[in-house]
Amino acid sequence: MKNGITVMASGVFDLVHLGHVHYLQEAKSYGDKLVVVIARDQTVLKFKGRYPINSETNRMELIASLKMVDETVLGHLNDMYQTVEEIKPDVIVLGYDQTFDEAELEKECLKRGIVTKVVRASPRKGDFFSTSKIIKKILNIYS
Repeated sequence: MKNGITVMASGVFDLVHLGHVHYLQEAKSYGDKLVVVIARDQTVLKFKGRYPINSETNRMELIASLKMVDETVLGHLNDMYQTVEEIKPDVIVLGYDQTFDEAELEKECLKRGIVTKVVRASPRKGDFFSTSKIIKKILNIYS
């Protein structure tokens, strides 16, 4: 037992694939309770320039069904740190391809009174797809 360590992971999780599963399995290995933050539809539009294929409620329900996930929550629209303040994770696990800076995240959390360790999930070798690659592959097949 790891003394009730809460781990937070986050993402869009639009078209769930094996890369997502490995990311969440690795995140869970850092503690006892895995809380997964699902990006809001508006947030996806803002950062990716498109709406997700699946709605935020569908994505949340799908991720909640995975056995390693203990809880899912929707992220906040304007301040991602508000979600962190609510969860108060002991560890935040970033996806290997997420653009956040670990040290900057820890520093901002500390400013808000949250002591957390930020780690990056390891990249996986093999035939792992990103959601963007899956979408491009589908478009190539049907164009």
